[in-house]
Amino acid sequence: MSSRAWQHPYVNVFKHLKVDEWRKASKEGDVTTYMDKTLKCSVFRIRGSIPASNFILLPRTSSQSLGFTGRYLYLLFRPGPNKYFVVHLDVAAEEGQVIRISFSNLFKEFKSTATWLQFPFQCGAAPGSVYESTTKTAKHGLVGPAPVCVRWTCLMMDLRYVLSVYLNKTHSHLKSIKLCANMAIKNIMTSDLLLDPGLSFSEFRQAGMVLPEGTAPMPREMCFPVPKGSSWHQLYDYIRFPSDGVKLPFDSIQKGLNPREEAVVDESPHREESRSVNISRPVQDRVSLIQQITTPKPVSRAKQRSLLLTSSLPELTSSHSGDRESPSQRSQAFEEDRVVCDDGEGVHVFAHYKDDDVSTHLTNSEEVAVVNAAVPRPLSLPSAKPAKQQQKLHPDPILKLSRIIGFGGATMRCAVWANDGEEVVYPCHAIIVSMKISSGQQRFFIGHTDKVSALALNARSSLLASAQMGTHCLVRLWSYSKGQCLTMIKTHAHSLNTLSFSYSGGVLCGVGKDSHNKTMVVVWNTQRVDKGGVVTVMAKAHTDVDIQTMKIAFFDDTRMVSCGVGNVRLWRVRGGCLRSCPVNLGQYHNLEFTDLAFEQGHTPDRQLDDRTLFASSKSGHILDIDYVSVGIKNVRRLLPAQQSHSQRREKQTFSTGPGIAVNSVSVCGSFCATGSEDGFLRLWPLDFSSVLLEAEHEGPVCFVTVSSDGLSVLAATSTGNLGYLDVSSRGYRTLMRSHTATVLGFSVDGIRRQITTASRDCTVRVWAMDSTQQLYDFVSDEDDDAPCSVAFHPSLPVFACGSSSGTVRVFDIPTSSLLAQHRQHRGAVVGLVFSPDGEHLYSAGSLGYLALYNASQPEYHVLRVLGNVVARGTDRGPDALAVSSDSCCLAFVGPTEFTVTIMDAHSLDELLRVDVSVLDVESTTLDTALKVCFSPSSLSHLLITTSANKILWINRNTGRLLREVSEVHKHQCASLAVSEDGRYLLTAGHNAVKVWDYHMKLDVNSQVFIGHSEPITQVSFTPDQMGVVSVGDAIFFWDFLAHPQEVPACSLSSSALVSSPPRAGKSMDDSLPKAAVPTEQAKVEFNRMSSNGVPRKAAPRPSSSLPILDVSSIDKIGPGDSSHLSRGGGGDDDDDDDVEELQPVPAHSPASRHASFLRVTERAAAGSSVDSLANQIRVEENGEDLKPVRPDCYKHFTPRYKMSVLDTSAATPPPGQEGLSLKAVVGYNGNGRSNMIWNPDTGLFVYSCGCVVVAENLHSGSQRHWLGHSEEISTLAVTHDAQIVASASGGGALSKSLICIWNIQDGSRRNSVSYHKGSVQSLAFSRDDLYFLSVGDFEESVVALWCTRSFELLCAVSVSVPLHEAAFCPSSADQLTFTGSNAVFFCYIRTRGRGAELEVQKVAVPERIGEAEVSCLCYNTNSVLFTGTNGGLVCVWDCNTHCCFMTWEADEGEIGVLLCRGNKLVTGSNSKKLRLWSVAAVQSLRSSNSNATVQQDRDAQVFLEQEMLLDGTVVSVAFDDVMDMGIVGTTAGTLWYINWADNTSIRLISGHKSKVNGVVCSPDERHFVTCGLDGSVRVWALPSNELLVQFQVLNQSCECVCWSRPVDEREPGAGVCVAGGYSDGSVRIFSVESAEMELKLQPHRSSVCVLQYSHHGQVLLSGGRDGVLTVSSPFTGITLRIISDHKGVPITTIQCTSKQYKEFGLEGNELWLAVSADRRVSIWAADWAKDKCELLDWLTFPAPSSPKDTANLPPSMAAFSPTERGVLVYTGYAAEKELTFYCLKKKRVLRTVSLTDWALSLSLSSKGRLLATGSNQRVLKLIDSSSGRFQDFTWHSDAVHLCSFSPSGTQLFTTAHSEVFLWTLRGL
Repeated sequence: MSSRAWQHPYVNVFKHLKVDEWRKASKEGDVTTYMDKTLKCSVFRIRGSIPASNFILLPRTSSQSLGFTGRYLYLLFRPGPNKYFVVHLDVAAEEGQVIRISFSNLFKEFKSTATWLQFPFQCGAAPGSVYESTTKTAKHGLVGPAPVCVRWTCLMMDLRYVLSVYLNKTHSHLKSIKLCANMAIKNIMTSDLLLDPGLSFSEFRQAGMVLPEGTAPMPREMCFPVPKGSSWHQLYDYIRFPSDGVKLPFDSIQKGLNPREEAVVDESPHREESRSVNISRPVQDRVSLIQQITTPKPVSRAKQRSLLLTSSLPELTSSHSGDRESPSQRSQAFEEDRVVCDDGEGVHVFAHYKDDDVSTHLTNSEEVAVVNAAVPRPLSLPSAKPAKQQQKLHPDPILKLSRIIGFGGATMRCAVWANDGEEVVYPCHAIIVSMKISSGQQRFFIGHTDKVSALALNARSSLLASAQMGTHCLVRLWSYSKGQCLTMIKTHAHSLNTLSFSYSGGVLCGVGKDSHNKTMVVVWNTQRVDKGGVVTVMAKAHTDVDIQTMKIAFFDDTRMVSCGVGNVRLWRVRGGCLRSCPVNLGQYHNLEFTDLAFEQGHTPDRQLDDRTLFASSKSGHILDIDYVSVGIKNVRRLLPAQQSHSQRREKQTFSTGPGIAVNSVSVCGSFCATGSEDGFLRLWPLDFSSVLLEAEHEGPVCFVTVSSDGLSVLAATSTGNLGYLDVSSRGYRTLMRSHTATVLGFSVDGIRRQITTASRDCTVRVWAMDSTQQLYDFVSDEDDDAPCSVAFHPSLPVFACGSSSGTVRVFDIPTSSLLAQHRQHRGAVVGLVFSPDGEHLYSAGSLGYLALYNASQPEYHVLRVLGNVVARGTDRGPDALAVSSDSCCLAFVGPTEFTVTIMDAHSLDELLRVDVSVLDVESTTLDTALKVCFSPSSLSHLLITTSANKILWINRNTGRLLREVSEVHKHQCASLAVSEDGRYLLTAGHNAVKVWDYHMKLDVNSQVFIGHSEPITQVSFTPDQMGVVSVGDAIFFWDFLAHPQEVPACSLSSSALVSSPPRAGKSMDDSLPKAAVPTEQAKVEFNRMSSNGVPRKAAPRPSSSLPILDVSSIDKIGPGDSSHLSRGGGGDDDDDDDVEELQPVPAHSPASRHASFLRVTERAAAGSSVDSLANQIRVEENGEDLKPVRPDCYKHFTPRYKMSVLDTSAATPPPGQEGLSLKAVVGYNGNGRSNMIWNPDTGLFVYSCGCVVVAENLHSGSQRHWLGHSEEISTLAVTHDAQIVASASGGGALSKSLICIWNIQDGSRRNSVSYHKGSVQSLAFSRDDLYFLSVGDFEESVVALWCTRSFELLCAVSVSVPLHEAAFCPSSADQLTFTGSNAVFFCYIRTRGRGAELEVQKVAVPERIGEAEVSCLCYNTNSVLFTGTNGGLVCVWDCNTHCCFMTWEADEGEIGVLLCRGNKLVTGSNSKKLRLWSVAAVQSLRSSNSNATVQQDRDAQVFLEQEMLLDGTVVSVAFDDVMDMGIVGTTAGTLWYINWADNTSIRLISGHKSKVNGVVCSPDERHFVTCGLDGSVRVWALPSNELLVQFQVLNQSCECVCWSRPVDEREPGAGVCVAGGYSDGSVRIFSVESAEMELKLQPHRSSVCVLQYSHHGQVLLSGGRDGVLTVSSPFTGITLRIISDHKGVPITTIQCTSKQYKEFGLEGNELWLAVSADRRVSIWAADWAKDKCELLDWLTFPAPSSPKDTANLPPSMAAFSPTERGVLVYTGYAAEKELTFYCLKKKRVLRTVSLTDWALSLSLSSKGRLLATGSNQRVLKLIDSSSGRFQDFTWHSDAVHLCSFSPSGTQLFTTAHSEVFLWTLRGL
């Protein structure tokens, strides 16, 4: 019942629960039904003298929940005359609490607690009655029994408002309703709409009224009957809460003025003198705590003005006595500097003056905008018009906490495993963090107001308990999975230092100190807390015994153990009492015990409590305590390592002597883990006989805990490190590092996504922002030289650090070296900043010195030093200096705290000095300046924070005051920053961060965010403006969720115009207006959810920036409503000063030189695991960047993962001189999307394979190949005139994607363009072929519009959701649509001269569909759009109204392909099904349901005509105009010809889906065979390249393949067989003629790597992965011989050749060789007819020592030369990349041929001395072995791992993954 969709627009509660059946509701006492004469219907009546005994309860039991999420509750009831009634509403809040809201005429006054609100109810009476007259004049005592003439009442209660205002909670849902006597009740309703009870739905329809948004008439079933000629308000009462009444404060429920009475007030305005507003004492006594605000200040006579009473609520303004302004001046003032004045005290009355609209404070004849940030909630006045909705800062919230760098705070001895070791939960000051160890993703539990001192998690990871330190100590219980606080427990303790859950989670134990500093132990019952139950205290005890740790026994919830100084105690809860007994420690009674743990596991012959308790101590002793006998069984002690003569550390032993403190102990079933003061985490057997494993840390290990599965050990150190040891791999990974003291300041490197921080712990650390891992730390050894401020260079990996000694040092991060060191200050460095252009560095000291350095030189020479110019003191650090964004001005507070000085940033010449103490003439104290900040967009604005808690806007050129904001924070503002677009202001005060509207023109100008437990020292936007960083107790990273630019408030739709980029040949500067600043407002995204790390100052392609779009749901706009946002220059509404143009200055890279001051410890991005048990464990850090998540949609193209990288230096031959000619491409890339084109009119047939576009003639089978891509082609598109084809591919890791434009007639590449960073998802041409569209992948989600005439980019639009496909409307050339996650985007092209712009409207998918990826789309000819989803649904849209009027489930799987022709629709999905639908009824349905959005019955509208099951997921389709025949592509690499008329499917193109492991041409060159990883062996015909037969073995991989020799030389093709070797060690022989398997052999136990028939075909030679060679009979399957000389390493090559008799001195008629991966080659002479096989030679080729990563070594390969008899060619890993030619007869190397890269494949041609090699750099190399001449061919999309010449040497077969290329040899 938690879903909101079904509850809209309202819920009839009685009908939903079927109250009259009493199954889902319960009643007690006198509850009856009767026919009410007034309402003329049956109603419920509840009577009784005791309300608690006579009631109706909804739902039936308290354990259930209604789950109604409606904001408003409507109660239709009539109180019992002369009786009392009570209503209880239990409302659940988002924070996890359940709040009871009660109202009754029994309550005399308002009362509130944390979980209960009681409101007095004043009953209404009939008009003209005595009771009504009395209530109008009464001032107190208005509540009481209902009058006799009480009427039926409609009560509307705003539940969201009540929880928000009174308890500061967020409304979630209504849990239960309890209606108590005495009352009559008709019905109850919940809704999110504001319903008018006096207006029925029929009256609304007849009158044709237009209601405000969010309002509606009362539903028919909830209406009260109104006779003709009567008015609803004359017969019934309507009560709204919050009340509009004037007789009582707002915290009572009463009848307000009806609309007729309000109209009387509005029609009779009168003038009266302004006076003070006072509140009577009786009323003040009854105002709630929230509403008790101080009495307003008296208004002076000089400020008294005549008031005009009005029904509207304008902005409250203040005036200053003096000369009146002219109307034009007042109008100008209103437009430029709006005045909002609020004193924050008293009851506020909104009014407007008769003569003046706006008045301003005047200071020195200058207009000043004054804003008070404290916004109290004023009392509302009755109004006939609907109240104007407050304008707030949007979105709300505008910040979202993303990541935190920090650990500990109150304690480091606090962390727990969760979800069976998948997550770790630990405290970070006042926030609890849950980190997923696999990804580093963090989840937060926020609610504590002080540092968390203890944590506990139950065994099922469902309930989390946490305690905070301080005098207001409390315990919070959380739902771990939901992250919600279930309840809070007040402990009455001053501190809690330990918590422990029982194994079941039903008991919680806590230990702390009470107010008398005595130890207090409390045990709570938490069994029902997750079901809304109450936590009760089971037992409590106070003791003088010290307790450091206390744990509940896992085998008994009522037993606990504790330890502390001088004691170990056993506890038990019995009869509500908590008792304990001490363990007799004997001589160890003086030890300080630190931790304890129970022995785990259980055996049947032992009692549950018969187990050992381990206790650790500061002296190094570990005691084994028998829990049953309460005695010590054994004592061991950890001692320092003994040093031998060789100074090598030996193993620890337990004996006498000084021990090492053991801080923590944890036990699992197989070992015990200890953490000790010497920094070691050690794993011991349970008898502590020896160390199993140890890991050394940088500081003392204060806490260890073993995961539930015993595979991981979590360790925390007192130096702020948290990590875990993987026991199985013996690897260690650091999860979190942190500063151990307050972070003083930070600086962000936006280019490299790094942040550097300076802390009071005397360290400077560099962190990776995305992974939160520490990269470097710089440590100061001296306390008087501690770092206190840092600054990153704007472009170089260099940062500057200022210290407390006054020294400024500059470090180079990559080399960890000191570049420069200067000491120009005697005090601490309080300010350090680089100029934005990187030319200068500035530093300020606490004793008033200011220094300027030349940052363009490596030495950072000092240019100028000034004394006594900066205000003295350290309270303005670390950001005491501010530099303007144009690098022209430097500002700081000084020379006194009352003044701010602005200097020339290049020379330090003073430009202006502003005295802030005299700006407020009415203040009785002198104001001092604290911090300064320039506005990046408004260059003339300087912001100053003051000690009076104000922010001042100053003109940096004139010094005049522009704006003033008071009461910024409760405490002084410690830091401030302005966003680059000048729309947001960021401030930090005490523990809170505030985000402000920079122009202060909203009703609510700010949002507050908490989380820090200590004062924030610095806050700033990230350079990409997509995040916020705040530091203090820890480092907080916030996602900044604001849009780059807001849509105007008057906009009703969400569309945008996208400006065109500059024309080719013009620079960016030329294309911009001369007076405009190229602001960053042109950066575009719909919603930025997280920071992506790309600095906003990086120029995108094209040179102009993208537009800003803020797309909302189309449901909120009317037809034809749209507003346009065009990209413009920067400007400012608050200041009319000239805007200067920014000219960035290039920075120079400084040289590095070494100096030593700080000890630098570098943290690698990835560490290694432990090599042995005694080795020190190194740190593992995860430095990978966080990437956008790929959508759950197969339609979204993802390039196949490749390890290879293209060699850009390859020597490709010039056209016409190629030694190889690409003859055919075998296969189709099933990984592409829409990468097949077929035009039935012209016969055009184009598809892609790898990075080649193949144009094939379907009649002749001939191919043309369009070469130009270097990466895998993702998609294709063709113009409607079939003259141009566009193909798109990714650009790899270092370049952008490539779109090639091909001329179909001659196959020439007409043009190529690049724009998208990732892969291109979709291409589409407009109906008139003037435009084409490209869609980027999920990493950028950009739609680009191109011109097909000049191929220039017209405009680009970026969205926040992944996009999948785009299409132009066939009936209109300027309409197009693209689809993405949960949305469809309708676009219109607007032309402007030669340029064009896109107007975009986003439409959300219907709510009934839910979350869905809209994966594909297609149009029909009647402006109807079909879209498919990943849930198998097809949605039908009206393109004119942008409304979805029909949906049906078209497939069980995800639909990825749609195509419509006339009334036929084809759908293709990942269920391998292709379906043909009849959609003729859609058009008529559209006409009759143009305004309807309800789902229709599929069977009544669309019909499934035919269905085909194919061999893979459908990725491409093309059909003729009548949908009779077409071509379909699947992920299996197959292109099918489909004929619906005959219901047939024929394979046109077939290829391998997975990697090809072998390709060999037949001896007669009429066939070739391939084998693949999918277990298939495929035989192809030459020269047609058609698939003849396929042999498939399931669940095996075919690793190699070969041809047999022909049985009869006169008939080469007769009896030819194909043999394949498989991963299970088997060999299968297939007959090509019969297409059957003839024989299966099992010659190997491991995978068969190579396979070869002997030269005469008598035997079959095979080599396995284990290095064993076997000789088998291909006729009988018997293994004839096993050769184990190469055993131990895989065999890589076997080759056979003919041999003359007695050649090389051995008998035999053939030679064969075998090569193994260890560079050994064996050559054998054989005569298989005589069963002879002798070793001729054994070659081992030298090589340097192999690297550790042997998997990337090139293979060892050898072959007999077909042109040089007795010569063997070898290549493999060696000292040089080369080919070696070895003569078997001369026993020496004849020559070598150098290679440019290691060879992955090798084949020798029998024609000429030519050979071919393939490399991992995607290069096929053709080499003349005699001259060394070569040519490179780079047309494969991956590493060329196979190449094979035909027997004649005229044809070459090459493969790269699944691509098979056939080449014709021309010669070099």
